[in-house]
Amino acid sequence: QVQLVESGGGLVQPGGSLRLSCAASGSFFSIATVGWYRQAPGKERELVAVSTRGGNSNYIDSVKGRFTISRDNAKNTVYLQMNSLEPEDTAVYYCNAKIDFSSSTYWGQGTQVTVSS
Repeated sequence: QVQLVESGGGLVQPGGSLRLSCAASGSFFSIATVGWYRQAPGKERELVAVSTRGGNSNYIDSVKGRFTISRDNAKNTVYLQMNSLEPEDTAVYYCNAKIDFSSSTYWGQGTQVTVSS
């Protein structure tokens, strides 16, 4: 049973930084597209950042220049460095991993990020 476990969420003031981590129990990151989603209260879940196995990264416009996704395939871990956080970034953040050329998709349990003064 594959598990994704997120960590690193918390309460931070506007302008602050947090680093989220997502560790997988299986050894498949090298063949997976991994990403971070978020869901704010009353809103739909949205894709924030994605990293392909080829090393490409993409971000939604609202986080470009502030968030950075990175991965360590040897550790089966993906990170999301979040800088210059804004109250609008408040949400539950979820890690997702999809094995390429497969229907297998895995989700973490989510970690709360709250940006407030």
